[in-house]
Amino acid sequence: MEHRGRYMDTATHNTASRPHPIHVVDAAKTLSVTVTYGLSEAGRKASLLSGGDGRARQQLSIQVPAARLHLVAVDPAGVARLKLQPRYEVSDSDRIVRHDAPPIYDVPPSIDDLYRDAARNHELERLFLAQRNSWRGQRREADRERRAEAAREFLSNPSHRAIVHRAPTPKRCFLQTATGRLMFDVDSDTGIAKDVPSEAHRRFRMDLQVRKQRNLNQRAEQLELHEQKKAAAKAWIDRNGTIDQKARSAAGVLALDEVVAAMTEYSFSSVADVPRYELDGATRLTHHLRETLGDSSAVVAPSDLQVTSMDATSASKDQWSVVSALQSKFPDATIKLREHRLTSRRHPAAPALTVFGVLVSRRDGPFTFRREFAAPGR
Repeated sequence: MEHRGRYMDTATHNTASRPHPIHVVDAAKTLSVTVTYGLSEAGRKASLLSGGDGRARQQLSIQVPAARLHLVAVDPAGVARLKLQPRYEVSDSDRIVRHDAPPIYDVPPSIDDLYRDAARNHELERLFLAQRNSWRGQRREADRERRAEAAREFLSNPSHRAIVHRAPTPKRCFLQTATGRLMFDVDSDTGIAKDVPSEAHRRFRMDLQVRKQRNLNQRAEQLELHEQKKAAAKAWIDRNGTIDQKARSAAGVLALDEVVAAMTEYSFSSVADVPRYELDGATRLTHHLRETLGDSSAVVAPSDLQVTSMDATSASKDQWSVVSALQSKFPDATIKLREHRLTSRRHPAAPALTVFGVLVSRRDGPFTFRREFAAPGR
C-alpha cells in the first residue's frame, strides 16, 4: 500500500489546490442510485443458488445516504450511478489503469461490498486523473523541447527549407524532421519555435525569386542562342542555299528546321556512302519474333515498340572498324557506339532484339549536328 499512499499525497495536493463550492445537504436524505456490475460463471451459479436470476449483467437500485454522495456519479441525463464503472486498478508497474467495463464478481456482492469497491474506485479515479495530468504535462514539456530543438536546427542552418506543400506563410509552416512532420504556428508556439514561420516564409520567397531570376536568365540565353542560330542559318543559306531557299530566306518565310536539315546533310556529305541507322525497329522486331517464336503471324506495331538505348560497353572488331572509319573522317566530332534493345509491349515474354549504331555529333557554331550510322551486330 506504499504506492497508494504516495498517490494519495499527490491527489490531496491537487484537489486542495482547486477548492470546490460547498453545498449544504440534509444528511437524512437519500438518493436512488443505479448499480451495475457483472457476474462470472461462478457468480452466476452462486446467484441461482441464492434465488437470483443468474444473469451476467446485474442491475439494481439502492438508496445512498447524503453522506456517501461522493461515491455517486450523475450523468447529463440526470441518472445517478454508483461509481463502479469505469473502474480503476493499480498495475504491476505502479500505475493506475482505467477499464471501461463494470466490475465482475465471483460471488454476488453485498451492499457493503458495493460501497467498499465504489469508495476504492473513487480514490483511484482521483489518483488516475492526477497521474494523467502529470503525464500530459510531461508530454507537453517533451513536445516543447522537441519543437525548440527542431527550430534551433532550422534557424541555424540557412540551407534548410520548410515543406513547400503547403507553402509557408508568415504565420504557419511545416518542417520535416527525423521524427516526422511538425507544424509551427506563431499563435500557439512559444520561444524560439515562434520565429520559425517568418524565417521559413522568407527563405521560401527568396527561393521563388532566385528560381524566377534563373528562369529569366535561361530564357534570355535561349533567345540569344536562337538569334545566333537564325543568323548562322541565314549566312549559310546565302552561301550554299538554292535560289528558292535564298528567296524564301530574304522574305523571312524559310523554316529554320529546313535549313538545319540541309546543313546536317552538308556536314555529313563526306560519308554519304556509309549506311545510316534506320528507324525501322518495328519491322526488325517483327522478323525477329517470327524467327525466334516460330509464329509467322507475329506482328509488332510501331505503337507496341519499346526501345532502350545506352552507350555500348564493348565493341566487336567489325563495330570498331566503323567507329574508326568515322573518326578518321571527323576527328573533331564526338563518336559513340550505341546499343539499342528492342522489345514489344504485346509480347513481353519474347526475347529482345539488340541492334547497334554509331552516333556522330559535330559542333558548328551555335549548331550541333547529329547522325547515327549503322553498325554490325554481334
